Amino acid sequence: MRSFPCVRLTIEKIGKTYRGGKLALRDFSLEVGPGILGLLGPNGAGKSTLMRILATITLPTTGRAIWDGTDIARSPDGLRSVLGYLPQDFGVYANLNAVEFLEYFAAAKGLDGRTARRRIDELLDVVNLVDAKKRPLGQYSGGMKQRVGIAQALLNDPQLLIVDEPTAGLDPEERLRFRNLLSELGGDRIVILSTHIVSDVETCATSIALISRGRLLIHDSPAVLLRAVEGQVWEWIVKSEELPAVRHSYPTSNTVHRSDGVHVRLLADRAPGSGAVPAAPTLEDAYLFWVSRDRAASA
Repeated sequence: MRSFPCVRLTIEKIGKTYRGGKLALRDFSLEVGPGILGLLGPNGAGKSTLMRILATITLPTTGRAIWDGTDIARSPDGLRSVLGYLPQDFGVYANLNAVEFLEYFAAAKGLDGRTARRRIDELLDVVNLVDAKKRPLGQYSGGMKQRVGIAQALLNDPQLLIVDEPTAGLDPEERLRFRNLLSELGGDRIVILSTHIVSDVETCATSIALISRGRLLIHDSPAVLLRAVEGQVWEWIVKSEELPAVRHSYPTSNTVHRSDGVHVRLLADRAPGSGAVPAAPTLEDAYLFWVSRDRAASA
């Protein structure tokens, strides 16, 4: 992997409104430097819209994104030459094998033949597809197709790598392998990992941006997000018939039914009832805290 000059992506008050008045993003601003940014939010929060704008596929309605001092909507080619992108809905050509498919994308990215062959060999090993590289992609499982998608995004050794819901369809072992790969890719490039799965970002993200209803809620380090919920996470054992009322009254991250009752993990300013004990916060608790607070504010 190459080393890059200091790279920076600036997102300034981006808004996106689709036909019919559907608002996908509103006044979204963010400054992103080298490292792994976890873009975390519920389904429908606007993550994929933002990723498509940053990948120069969709134009913003308002605002702008700046790469290396240039508005990417006005002059997209400078970013496209150093961009790697894995969209949420990644399609493949079923009749091509993995090598042919990656050769096609390498040519589209402007790689010469020798460089392309070397990169393809490296990446097939990285994504664990060497043994299946001559098999038609139409015979691949969903997880294998996703791994081919990851390989194509890395062909040009990008300065900006955008991956949108990349672990969809991956089994637990593949998921772990992908997280380790992302951790290795950080360093002096920008990696943006967009997902609604907290565990995808907690092991590798150097910073996290939480998005809800098209708006940025907070952008900070995992440690700062965790500190925001210290003293507000509780574990409580309740009766089964009490569970609906508990869920209605408190943001609840987990419930487990056991012989002594339902073990509930929830957020509250103070102990929710007799027998509730404080618990160490996790990133999932922090995520629930910010998103539930935003929903309450909108209600």
